Amino acid sequence: MNRSSLILPILAILVAVGFSSIFIVDEREKALVLQFGQVKAVKEEPGIGFKIPLIQEVVRYDGRILGLPTQPLEVTPLDDRRLVVDAFARWRIVDLVEFREAVGAGGIEAAQTRLQRIMSPAIREVLGGVPSIRVLSEDRTVLMNQIRDLARRQALALGVDVIDVRLTRTDLPEQNLSATYGRMRAEREREAADEIARGNEAAQRVRAAADRTVVEVTSEARRQAEVIRGEADAQRNSVYAEAFGRDPEFFAFTRSLTSYERALQSGGSSIVMQPDSEFFQYLRSDRAPEGTPGPAAPAAASPETGGAAAPAGEQTEANEAPAAPSAGQGAASPAPAVQ
Repeated sequence: MNRSSLILPILAILVAVGFSSIFIVDEREKALVLQFGQVKAVKEEPGIGFKIPLIQEVVRYDGRILGLPTQPLEVTPLDDRRLVVDAFARWRIVDLVEFREAVGAGGIEAAQTRLQRIMSPAIREVLGGVPSIRVLSEDRTVLMNQIRDLARRQALALGVDVIDVRLTRTDLPEQNLSATYGRMRAEREREAADEIARGNEAAQRVRAAADRTVVEVTSEARRQAEVIRGEADAQRNSVYAEAFGRDPEFFAFTRSLTSYERALQSGGSSIVMQPDSEFFQYLRSDRAPEGTPGPAAPAAASPETGGAAAPAGEQTEANEAPAAPSAGQGAASPAPAVQ
């Protein structure tokens, strides 16, 4: 066997040993160098690291912020109103050596399990010491910070840091939902009934005020109408009285004509009266009352025209008016009509 045939396998072995002693740590990772289970080196910065081949091994852990969704758990606040709470935590490894000693070879999965056991009691302790209204209000941010601080103190023993805790869901248990919804529905129906009653009461007040205003306005309008009507009647009577005072016979004549016009309108009515009734006095008479324009009297003949003058007695008789009935007679109403 020549020397060259031995060199090549030796070089291959040396190259393989050299490569096996080098490891690369990514920027998203942290690494531990273990020798027979004991920690010999910690590599937290990204780059190249070295180890002893075949004796030492490299264990890598995720160096990023990790999430932990907790299991839904039932919490009973101070007011004994049970709630089902889901939480979500953010955590990361801060001490690789302590983390390795705490979880052993289980790694991230074992750490998640240990954190679950820390988070659940912390949630129960914080939320169990406050009423449920605070859990469902804006105060839940303060409560979440309290849960985070409590879990952080306990998680430091694992070499991890709990960065944040959030309550993702806060609901009632399924067996209590129907009863709670029933109470909520009854409360809303009661409030609706109160609103409807108040609205009806306000509407009734508005209607009553409107009715009273209508009565007041109508009464005032009627009063004013009666006053105006009375003033008009008084003025009319004053005009009639003045006309009667000036010429009673002519007033009686015009009133009779008005009565004739109203009684003899075409309406299919019949009037049964005696022919010698006072209603027909002016219809029977061929003389107009004094003061009404009548036919012109013939002029007296002058000696120049050769005409003969009318006798004084005849001229007087032509201009003489018949005796007019009284005002009451001229305005007499017709007798009842017979169809």
